[in-house]
Amino acid sequence: MKKALRTIWLALVLAFIYIPILVLAVYSFTDASMVGTGISAFSFENYINLFKKDELRSMILGTVLLALICACISTVLATLGAIGTFYSKKLPKTLINTANQIPIVNADIVTGFSICILLIVIMRVSKDTFIPLGIGHIVITAPFVYLSILPKLKQMDNGLYEAALDLGATPAQALFKVVIPQLIPGILSGFMLAVTLSLDDYFVTTYTKPSTFDTISTYVVNATKGSQTETKTALWALSTLIFLIVVTIVIVMNVLSGKKKGVKNEKD
Repeated sequence: MKKALRTIWLALVLAFIYIPILVLAVYSFTDASMVGTGISAFSFENYINLFKKDELRSMILGTVLLALICACISTVLATLGAIGTFYSKKLPKTLINTANQIPIVNADIVTGFSICILLIVIMRVSKDTFIPLGIGHIVITAPFVYLSILPKLKQMDNGLYEAALDLGATPAQALFKVVIPQLIPGILSGFMLAVTLSLDDYFVTTYTKPSTFDTISTYVVNATKGSQTETKTALWALSTLIFLIVVTIVIVMNVLSGKKKGVKNEKD
């Protein structure tokens, strides 16, 4: 009975999460002008408009480039920070771990407004540049990459680094050839999480972006306030594509992870 109830509860939770996405995906292949209205015919027009409009193409490309660049910087900073913290003494380790929690716990709107005041108002950094926007995205993504890498460091044998030094490796060689290879799964997970968070962010982006630049999140919000039906329905197609890409990446990562575990078990 308990097992049946758990299964029903899990099914309800998954349905609550995924049914709206599936409904949106279905409507993206129709000629409907609004979700919930009757479907008269199926069409690929929304997907054609998505790639045909220069404005939408530029917005998508700019968002992806921003996410990839910020994720790369966040991953490097978080990796170095996690390694440095792991080998630090108790007091600095506690201080850094506590400081890392602040951007995670803090509301995005507070973080975005604070960065806006610090960089644009106090330091007079021009909002027409991408500096405030880039720093804002790094601030909100780096702590999550840090948390993805730290557990891998805790699982690693503490003596590997010292053993590499004893065998004649320089500190840099021990870091790049011994320590970092052990952290690759955490680094990749953190990088993907950083890309996702950057693509999804709205509040920090709103406060720090140049006036002529839009990411997917800010463009979607502005589009829903307007009356351009073609643009709105093209965004249904964009949402569906993002969902499919994310699902594909998750499946591929799980399959590869399963294969690695299978190979490891066979060796053992």
